[in-house]
Amino acid sequence: MCAQEIEGSILAADGLRFAVVAARFNDIITKPLVAGALEAFHRYSVKEEHIEVFWVPGSFEVPIVAQTLGKSGKFDAVVCIGAIVRGATSHYDAVANSAASGVMSASLNSGVPCVFGILTCDSMDQAFDRAGGKVGNKGGEAAITAIEMASLLKHHVHKKLVRSA
Repeated sequence: MCAQEIEGSILAADGLRFAVVAARFNDIITKPLVAGALEAFHRYSVKEEHIEVFWVPGSFEVPIVAQTLGKSGKFDAVVCIGAIVRGATSHYDAVANSAASGVMSASLNSGVPCVFGILTCDSMDQAFDRAGGKVGNKGGEAAITAIEMASLLKHHVHKKLVRSA
């Protein structure tokens, strides 16, 4: 017996709606991440009018907005973007852990994929490398993940649940 394997498709973005929640703190990093996300959405044929960008003060504030947008019923996925760079105090650990668990909670509480595109780096050099530098643009990668997850849920998971009800 062979199990049926189901995946979302980055080529099935037609009609899907996306929110991007981005932190203004470290905007020298977050602006290129948002640009990377928007470019990836464009590359995979998401219409510009199906994308909304919301700016918040910092990465700690991203989850509450992501959850609210997810619960609104207006979006098929939310991309969460920020940049947390380690400093000399333990503040980094508190913010990074809170942001990560907050984004996961936002997904679970809203039932909408909230993709973690928040960089957690040891240095600004690492952040620049991930915001369009040597390692690529993690904002673009987060957008592609959002397309795949939204596609999986909308075109497969939700349809299977409706059929089995």
